[in-house]
Amino acid sequence: MKPFLLISTRAEDAAALEEAQAFARYTGLSKQLLHWHRLEASPLPKVRLADYSGIILGGSPFNSSDPSSYKSPTQNRVEAELSWLLDEVVALDFPFLGACYGVGTLGKHQGAVIDKKFGEPIGPVEIELSDDGMADPLLSGLPRRFQAFVGHKEACSVLPPEATLLASSESCRVQMFRVRKNLYATQFHPELDVVGLLTRIDVYRHAGYFPAEEFEQVKNRALAAKVLEPARILRNFAEYYGRE
Repeated sequence: MKPFLLISTRAEDAAALEEAQAFARYTGLSKQLLHWHRLEASPLPKVRLADYSGIILGGSPFNSSDPSSYKSPTQNRVEAELSWLLDEVVALDFPFLGACYGVGTLGKHQGAVIDKKFGEPIGPVEIELSDDGMADPLLSGLPRRFQAFVGHKEACSVLPPEATLLASSESCRVQMFRVRKNLYATQFHPELDVVGLLTRIDVYRHAGYFPAEEFEQVKNRALAAKVLEPARILRNFAEYYGRE
């Protein structure tokens, strides 16, 4: 099997490490088969797609919909490099799975409207698969409705013209979509379990995802949640695209 490439953009070490460990755990990929690059820390080396089975993009505190003048030099560099990478990935329909930040990056690249109309506070929501979602191989084995963790300030309010809607929630219509055959983005976090979410609640306590004074309530909602299904998506991605 060729390795997969995991790209992350979190500057906070605790959140970045926990995220990388979660992707490794739920894909079932060893360190040798999941190459990790922290894009916020250093530019992306030339990626030869033929050397990889697929690309995974983790979540981010960056908002794609913010004006460029509001973005740091690091964010503008990260977005430019991801855009260049997606030029090639989309042209080749190369396996790609973006979690949360994937909606902003892949969606924007493909002509979606990304704005702050459908942000969701940190915590569990019920996800419902569309008929296309029920038939998609990446969602094989998942029930039509399941709980997942979210936490985002921006979302996709208008799908890319050629995208297929795969999943929605009551408060955010676009929770997952596919472009072409092999390019996926989720608004929810398939890698997040309760432990991982608690780490992010701590790390991003003052980042505006929830009122800081509601810290304990947000933690309690996470502890009470039963989020079991989304990680299957990561296992499916690794198994489906890791085949020789």
